[in-house]
Amino acid sequence: MQFGLFGSASARRGSGEFDSSEGYHDWMEYNIEAEALGFRSTFSVEHHFTGYGQVSATLNLLTWLGARTKTLRLGTAVMVLPWHNPVLLAEQAATLDLLSGGRLDFGIGTGYRYNEFVGFDLPMEQAREKFEESIDVMLKAWTSNEPFSYKGKHWTFNNIVVEPQSFRRPHPAVWMGAGNERSIRDVARRGFNLLLGQYSTPAEVGKNIATFRSAVEEKGEKWDPMRVGVTRAFFVTETAREVEQALERRLANRLRQLKLATTPDGRVLGGPDRADGDPVEVNLNSAIYGTPDEIARKLEALRDAGAGYLLINGGGSGGGERGRQSLRRFAKEVMPAFAAA
Repeated sequence: MQFGLFGSASARRGSGEFDSSEGYHDWMEYNIEAEALGFRSTFSVEHHFTGYGQVSATLNLLTWLGARTKTLRLGTAVMVLPWHNPVLLAEQAATLDLLSGGRLDFGIGTGYRYNEFVGFDLPMEQAREKFEESIDVMLKAWTSNEPFSYKGKHWTFNNIVVEPQSFRRPHPAVWMGAGNERSIRDVARRGFNLLLGQYSTPAEVGKNIATFRSAVEEKGEKWDPMRVGVTRAFFVTETAREVEQALERRLANRLRQLKLATTPDGRVLGGPDRADGDPVEVNLNSAIYGTPDEIARKLEALRDAGAGYLLINGGGSGGGERGRQSLRRFAKEVMPAFAAA
C-alpha cells in the first residue's frame, strides 16, 4: 500500500476549532513533514462560504506547497467545475503541473453543498451539464496545439489556444469522486482515476473497487490499484478516552458539513459527507482511530478489500502538535509493514 494525505487548511474570520484543519502555514509545515516521512501525496478540498475557513483557493495553496516540496504529489479533492471558467482553470492547472514537474493530481466534481450553489447563484439543476461542458473544454484546451473555438449552452470561446502546456502529457492526471456503480463506471469510461469517500465501510470500498476494476479491464486496460484513492480519517493514540473524543469531534464536523448540503425543505443532497445508516455507526465503521495495532487491523481489512492507495485525514487529532505526533507515529509504526507487503 501507498499513503497520501486528504483534508483541509483553515483560515477562519474570527476564532474557533474546525476538525481536520490546520492554519494555512501550519498545514504547509504538516505536508512538508509528511513528504519527509514518506507520504506520496496530499489532496486538498475546495469549499466556499462555510464560516469556518475551509480552503477556497485550492490551486493557489497547492502552488505554494509545490514550491516547498520536491516529490509530494499535489491533489485537488475536488475542484467543482460548475463554479469555474474552464479555460482559466485549465491554464491554472497546467501552470501548476508545469512548475511542479508533473505532480498535479487534478480531482474534479460537480459539487453537492446547497449553500455554495446559492452563494454563487447557480441552480443545482445546471451542475451536471456545466460539469460535462467544462470537461470537454478543458481536455480540448490541454491537448490542442492549434487555436480552436467552442460553443456550448454555458460556455463560448473563440479562436483560443491555451498556454502553457502541462508537464504531463497529454494532460495532468485527472481524478473524479464517485460513490455508486453508474458514476464509478463513468470514471472508468473517461479514463480518469477514482476517489472514494471516507465514510464507506470496508465492504463498500471493496465493492466499489471491484466495479471500477471490472470497468477498466473491460476497456482492455491493465489494472493498477494506484488508480483508486480511498480516503479515511485516522488518529494514533493509546487511550480509549482520546478515541472517544476524536469520534465525537468527527461526528460533530460531519453533521456541520451535512447542514451545508441540506436544502430548506430538509433534503440532504449527495456528496462524500453523506452515508446511509446511523451516523454513530457510520462513524465507528469508517474511522481508523486507536493504537498502531488497532489501526493496522483496520488497514488490513481495507487491503483485503482491494485498496492499494490510502489518503488519510488527521482530523480526529484536532490538529496542532497532537496531529503532528499522530502523523509521525502512523509513518513510523504503521506504514512500514504495509509498504513491505
